[in-house]
Amino acid sequence: MLQLEPIAALATAPGIGAIAVLRVSGEGAIEITNQIFRGKDLTKQTSHTAHFGTLRNPDGSIIDEVVATVFRAPKSFTKEDVVEISCHGSEFIIQQILRRLTAEGARLARPGEFTQRAFLNGQFDLVQAEAVADLIASDSDASHRAALTQLRGGFSKQLKTLRQQLIDFVALVELELDFGEEDVEFAHRAQLRQLMLDIRRVLHPLIDSFSTGNAIKNGIPTVIVGKPNAGKSTLLNALLNEEKAIVSDIPGTTRDVIEDELFIDGLRFRLIDTAGLRQATDQIEAIGIERTQQKMRDAALVIYLFDGKNILPAELEAAIHEVQESGKPYLLVGNKLDAIDATRRQLLEAVAQEKIVWISAAQQAHLDELKTALSSRVRTDTAVQTGSAVVTNARHYEHLTATDEALARAISGLDSGVTPDWLAMDLRVALQHLGELTGEITTDDLLDSIFSKFCIGK
Repeated sequence: MLQLEPIAALATAPGIGAIAVLRVSGEGAIEITNQIFRGKDLTKQTSHTAHFGTLRNPDGSIIDEVVATVFRAPKSFTKEDVVEISCHGSEFIIQQILRRLTAEGARLARPGEFTQRAFLNGQFDLVQAEAVADLIASDSDASHRAALTQLRGGFSKQLKTLRQQLIDFVALVELELDFGEEDVEFAHRAQLRQLMLDIRRVLHPLIDSFSTGNAIKNGIPTVIVGKPNAGKSTLLNALLNEEKAIVSDIPGTTRDVIEDELFIDGLRFRLIDTAGLRQATDQIEAIGIERTQQKMRDAALVIYLFDGKNILPAELEAAIHEVQESGKPYLLVGNKLDAIDATRRQLLEAVAQEKIVWISAAQQAHLDELKTALSSRVRTDTAVQTGSAVVTNARHYEHLTATDEALARAISGLDSGVTPDWLAMDLRVALQHLGELTGEITTDDLLDSIFSKFCIGK
């Protein structure tokens, strides 16, 4: 294991709190902490033990009473010697401790440097390292599960195994190049083709999961659309339990997009209220309607809200057709339930020929049924429901896509009888992207770019 120069940083969130945790890692981390610690001799303590004591200034004055927890290499997060200091959460105390640690030979850690050292020491691969940041940033049950799946290996361990098998084949193909004039074949083509097909079978569900994964990570974009005065803004306000959007009987009140977030059953929905869909009466409303149509194209889920009291059956039929044309998953929601009778409901349901979620936005009635329908609609996605590995990171998606394209070219070349040098070229591209994905091939610039987005102390 690498034991790099000692680094120190606050590992808990900045700000005043009951306690704070500072982390020291690297060669001499235990000895450096021991220089300012008064209690048991930390250098003589076994790994995974916690010790009460005080931290002192050079003149012997007490900075704070603390608990120092010792982790000896390689049984630590970074696989280096680590000490975690639990102190009172005063900004002054934290800065005093960091000042003493740096005076004894540690330096302040850069963003993500602890996780970067864990990666460099083989604690986990690059996909898992990035999952650490996603796990800390997770703010819903779905994003938490997606990050935890990645942290535990997700798809990266399987890809590493397949990549190694592909490396073995590439070595044989390149060996053929040394015997080009003898027309020998070391790499069995049928087996190579099957391996590439097996890898693509693993890649395709992951590539297809990116839209779901991105929605899980950043919130499910859910656009509320419908005719003017259908009650879209009233519904948004009712769901959020605040006056987020202006509500008026005047058609076309909403002319711009209004967004906010709502958590339902561990899922984060990005609710988007839009201008009513109709023939615009002025240029500003036309811009709002165009934005509505753009949001529909970008949405993961569409709520089509209609006025159950005033809509004509033919209008409802045309509206459903319009939403279906978008190709987006949608919920059909009938508003103003309090103003219609059972006969009209049955008529509209017969026209729709599908389930309608009936609500009264103004009365805030049956909103729980709508929330349940939203959650159920999203959870029909197997990846969300079962916790299967999903791709939430654009870097991963790009490498997976590039790998798949390279393998597709290699299979096509294999079928058309290309020479080994052309075959090897596409296989090398696939290996490069798989290696960069999992971190088996890295550059300092790549690592700096990835870990610089982490918080200090992470």
